[in-house]
Amino acid sequence: MVRKRKICVVTGSRAEYGLLYWLIKEIDSDAALELQLVVTGMHLSPEYGLTYKEIEKDFKIDKKIEILLSSDTPVGVSKAMGLAQISFAETYNDIKPDIVVILGDRYEIFSAVSAAMISRIPIAHLSGGELTLGAIDDSIRHSITKMSHLHFVSTEEYRRRVIQLGESPDRVFNFGEAGLDNIYKLNLLSREEFEKSIDWELNKKNFLFTYHPTTLDDIDTIKFDIKNILDFFSTLVDTSIILTKANADCGGKVINSILDEYSKKHKNTRLFTSLGQLRYLSALQYVDAVIGNTSSGLVEAPGFKTAAINVGDRQKGRVKPESVIDCRANKNDLDMAIKKLYSEDFQKDLKNTINPYGEGGASIKTKDVLKNIDLSGLIYKYFVDSE
Repeated sequence: MVRKRKICVVTGSRAEYGLLYWLIKEIDSDAALELQLVVTGMHLSPEYGLTYKEIEKDFKIDKKIEILLSSDTPVGVSKAMGLAQISFAETYNDIKPDIVVILGDRYEIFSAVSAAMISRIPIAHLSGGELTLGAIDDSIRHSITKMSHLHFVSTEEYRRRVIQLGESPDRVFNFGEAGLDNIYKLNLLSREEFEKSIDWELNKKNFLFTYHPTTLDDIDTIKFDIKNILDFFSTLVDTSIILTKANADCGGKVINSILDEYSKKHKNTRLFTSLGQLRYLSALQYVDAVIGNTSSGLVEAPGFKTAAINVGDRQKGRVKPESVIDCRANKNDLDMAIKKLYSEDFQKDLKNTINPYGEGGASIKTKDVLKNIDLSGLIYKYFVDSE
């Protein structure tokens, strides 16, 4: 009997799990593969909604690795990274995966990759080559690229950048954004079903707001920016705003505390720790725009012909479709962005938006590579100089 190839997928956040869902499902459904699902980070935190419970409805979780400390200061995050690396080393020694699959650029993923590299386990990285110049994630992402052995990127520009970092072109695959499979495969909620699921009726105008810390900024700047945005929201009429909480990066707790206070005082807002993938994507069908600094405004929203008002520098450097309006976190810029959003010219262009991140189908292609790639010698890498 041929031994199944063991594919270990690591997930540490709700957003990342949503992007990985269909790849995980493809791996789990393949008789030649054994899925090893490792859950960590925000998934295990009551403060961030204990989202591992949602994962358990979909798949068997093989390992839970708790790493989050009560502090989201630089010292607290650094300690969490150290704890994560120790725990991942022990986990890999226990489950002995053939390949570790990770996505993105979060600090717990850096620890998971570091432990896999030291354990001489091949690493497959999704979403490399991207730029987010307003966040420390940028440095983490490129570091993960250099530790990884297979690369699955979402645009040709990102493929070129991974190769520019010295990676072998025959190990870099551009299949588009894996998370877009959700748009085409999930049974999304009707407007009535969505309103029932959030126990709230939508208004004439509706926005979906997510704002994560810009981790290269100090905490006072983060506070100043989020308060400016919320003050602007207070000036809007006939408008409902669905707020979702920030992630566990440095400054996330400060943002969430401010959102808690704001939502209590403003009846036209509804705050959620996490909408989950189904409700979040369903919401994209019915809002006028995504506002904030989340990558979903650039990647998933265009699939629904939904605009994004991208605030600040967190996504600076990413490939952006025509549906994105960039602005700063001040009243004048936000006011101009809203006016542009509802302008006749922009609405006309919005209908013709083409998503640069693809149209789905990446998950099965990625799974096929993971299934069929020759593992012998995969951990040996050579720096390929650009010509």
